[in-house]
Amino acid sequence: MTNIFLLEDDPIVGKAIQLQLELESYKVEWAQSLADARRKLAASTAGTDLFILDVNLPDGDGYEFCQWLRSQEHKNPVIFLTARTDEESVVRGFDEGANDYIRKPFSNKEMIARIKNQLSDKKATLDLVRFAGLTLIKNQQILKNGEALISLNRREFEILTVFFEQPETILTREQLMDRLASGDEIYDRTVDSHISHIRAKLQKNGVKEVKINSVYGQGYRLERAV
Repeated sequence: MTNIFLLEDDPIVGKAIQLQLELESYKVEWAQSLADARRKLAASTAGTDLFILDVNLPDGDGYEFCQWLRSQEHKNPVIFLTARTDEESVVRGFDEGANDYIRKPFSNKEMIARIKNQLSDKKATLDLVRFAGLTLIKNQQILKNGEALISLNRREFEILTVFFEQPETILTREQLMDRLASGDEIYDRTVDSHISHIRAKLQKNGVKEVKINSVYGQGYRLERAV
């Protein structure tokens, strides 16, 4: 199922958008402030395929959130949906990393068409994810450090993919097991073992820009090496 993250403070507008998107079979996570959005995004284990952001918010603006998303390596499409229709606001939206800009008032047909267009464009690059010099090619199960290939087994590749999808985010063992719960049974110690092997392979292949840190009592986090 496609997951859409909606940031809209107006309860009437937000509910209407949520209902319309759910009619199109999208799963919607709805936040009404920057603080609420950051909290829900940090707690999410499903991943987000597309973001829809209002600009005017009670504790800041959508531009700030879009800038933060891009700084956290969230590369999925961002659509601004706002009553700010002046050229300066539109240009700023794109400058902050947006992929599209919908002016209020809007029709549901226009919104859905623009969402489908962004998701269609996303599919072309969905299988390639980059972080700090490393490149994951999902459909080929390839990890590259520059042009050099790093060999990983299936489970190691799956775990590293989860980290690449949520870099700089603490992931618990339970979250990792939920994402990997297919085929053979997975246990806490199995996750730890796989992560240990990934670390060893990164080190063996001279990867110095990336590390998987243990966060005491919480889990693991993929980070840029300082």
